[in-house]
Amino acid sequence: MVAGGRAGEPFAPIADFGFLSDCETTALVAPSGNIEWMCLPKMDSPSVFGSILDRDAGYFRVGPAGVEVPAAQRYIPGTMVMETTWWVHGGWLVVTDALLMGPWHHETERSHTHRRAPTDYDADHVLLRMVRCVNGQVQVRLDCMPVFDYGQTPARWEHTGLGYHEAVARGNGINLRLSTDMNVGFEGPLATSRTLLKQGDARFVALSWSEHEPPATYEEAHDRLVWTVHHWQHWLDRGRFPDHPWRSHLQRSALTLKGLTYAPTGAVAAAATTSLPETPGGVRNWDYRYTWIRDSTMALWAFYTLGYDWEANDFFYFITDVAEAAEGNLQIMYGLDGRAELPESTLEHLSGYDNARPVRIGNEAYIQNQHDVWGAIIGSIYLFVRKRDRLDDRLWKIVVKQVEDALANWKTPDAGMWEVRGEPQHFTSSKVFCWVAAERGARLARIRGDMERASRWQQAADEIHADVLDNALDERGVFTAHYGATALDASSLLIPLLGFLPPEDKRVRDTVLAIADELSEDDLVLRYRAHETDDGFDSEEGTFTICSFWLVSALVMIGELERAKALCEKLLSYASHLQLYAEEIDPHSGRHLGNFPQAFTHLALINAVTQVIRAEEGEPPAPLA
Repeated sequence: MVAGGRAGEPFAPIADFGFLSDCETTALVAPSGNIEWMCLPKMDSPSVFGSILDRDAGYFRVGPAGVEVPAAQRYIPGTMVMETTWWVHGGWLVVTDALLMGPWHHETERSHTHRRAPTDYDADHVLLRMVRCVNGQVQVRLDCMPVFDYGQTPARWEHTGLGYHEAVARGNGINLRLSTDMNVGFEGPLATSRTLLKQGDARFVALSWSEHEPPATYEEAHDRLVWTVHHWQHWLDRGRFPDHPWRSHLQRSALTLKGLTYAPTGAVAAAATTSLPETPGGVRNWDYRYTWIRDSTMALWAFYTLGYDWEANDFFYFITDVAEAAEGNLQIMYGLDGRAELPESTLEHLSGYDNARPVRIGNEAYIQNQHDVWGAIIGSIYLFVRKRDRLDDRLWKIVVKQVEDALANWKTPDAGMWEVRGEPQHFTSSKVFCWVAAERGARLARIRGDMERASRWQQAADEIHADVLDNALDERGVFTAHYGATALDASSLLIPLLGFLPPEDKRVRDTVLAIADELSEDDLVLRYRAHETDDGFDSEEGTFTICSFWLVSALVMIGELERAKALCEKLLSYASHLQLYAEEIDPHSGRHLGNFPQAFTHLALINAVTQVIRAEEGEPPAPLA
């Protein structure tokens, strides 16, 4: 069922959007049938349709005339292809939306963007919208109004071909080609069409932006849609999913993560959007269309656990690419193409989602010092190597640089994994990740046969471990946000997940239960309490869904299985009608907040659900690294 906002709201609730992907670009579909967010030619490019951030920033709607609210929305099972069903007086209409996939295109010339090994399939660079009247008759309307460069350059349409079935709009280096079996006319920057469909009638609309040909007829469009459906179902069939009531959540999370993967490089975007607010009407609005090194360990764990070794390896190779390009001096995040500079700016001409300003592009956090980056990449290399039991010269060079950087910097303060914009602190989670770098580094050194480094790095890991135990516990024996603090932080839930202490340790148990009881709102976990942490802002925020799923995993590990199952079931009930998650959830209204869909949330879901199912089957918990 599609949830609705308050009557007359111009912006649909974040959770009500559908998510489309061809693994190069993405699109968000509002319940109204509007494509309200789409960036071309890739996910972190400027938007062409941006009305999710300003109602005048471009949209593309196909649906019944005069009716905005659909009867139902769903994904065709096992796919990234959406169906929206409409009821109007006199008839029923189904609109099917997909970003088309097709066979590998580059047989006679090499791709200019792909760095990973070619596969059998490729993005077609076509947004296809199919319309079918299943009963009665329905007046159908097509409205396509792109506004290039984040809503700054309106389209100028012109017909191509002999009739009224093809049109082109150019702007910001993008050529948009509209192809349809409806008759299209122009009203300024708007390409529009209206037609009456009777039972059994069907039409197609294709929007394309590359040299690859869009479908020219309904029959061809249907065949290419079927190819796309089968592609996603075959991809999902490669995975390993338990026969369990929660399997569909694992499958949708896997599809979402694949959809957030930029296939040419293997990078996984943190989210498809920018500046969807973490606080309604607030200023916690960030650009998440980049890839965070911090996400790598959990991403590899999730992909490997579900049987998607190819995707895990592609992301891993992306990480090693950027590490080599930077000569080992890793940033915390990169562009999807591997670019290092992500300068942050505000788009003053956009009003923001539901008037939440500023609207930001770029992310200044790329220049922050965050000490978790070394542990994340070493943990990822350890996961990769553990499946092969060999460590080649290329990886070993990266390992040595990252471990030595961790050991040179672990005693200094940083911005922490939450990227606070207040004063640097000695964050507990940062120290724990530096321990991961040294401890996993020592294991890798033993695999390599470098016993001198193995001994030295293990000694350093022991020193970091002792320092954390000496400085990061309060008088109750509970881990705090940073040295000298009394406040709790949800990142402490990673202590058992990363193996820093065994789950049966009293300090672990007390920390997990303290976070569950004291850092939660209606059972959902906050990152921290904003008034206790100097993060550079005065406003509050919602509960962080990733942290709530971390709590599920941690509860399993300390033996609180029934409590973990109850919380996991509650969290799964908060999923959108399409089983998607934004970054945060308002614990009082259940409304999703922040960028959408959020990769880290779906990664944590996979870990939590897997841990619960393993525990139900009597298997031991599986640490992240």
